[in-house]
Amino acid sequence: ADVAARKLAEHNGVDIRYYNIIYEAVDEVKAALSGMLAPDKKESQLGLIEVREVFKISKIGTVAGCYVLEGLIRRGAKIRVLRDNVVIHDGELDSLKRFKDDVREVKAGFECGLSVKGFNDIEKGDQLEAYEIVEVSRTL
Repeated sequence: ADVAARKLAEHNGVDIRYYNIIYEAVDEVKAALSGMLAPDKKESQLGLIEVREVFKISKIGTVAGCYVLEGLIRRGAKIRVLRDNVVIHDGELDSLKRFKDDVREVKAGFECGLSVKGFNDIEKGDQLEAYEIVEVSRTL
């Protein structure tokens, strides 16, 4: 670029780049545009949990005594409550315990106690699906 064009670009905050091969320019523009795309949100299934017992606790609400059938359940996971294979609630995990201890996750084959935020209508025999929303970066 000549001197006048360079000064004008510098004054307006325009970045000038030089390339010997057109593909390098195309790749850099693609990379810049990919960074501007909003990521896709996808649901990632974590585990399937069966409610084996329900406890009503006065200050806490309903606590479900559960058995993790497959996968795992993790603190902060989203929870889908199914009764007779129909979704009756979709919410978040409120607490997750093994015996009296708070835990981060419980794997298949273990029992746990849990409560769902803002939902106390859990019944024995309900199934819970634990899942997360994962952001996947999009490409051009």
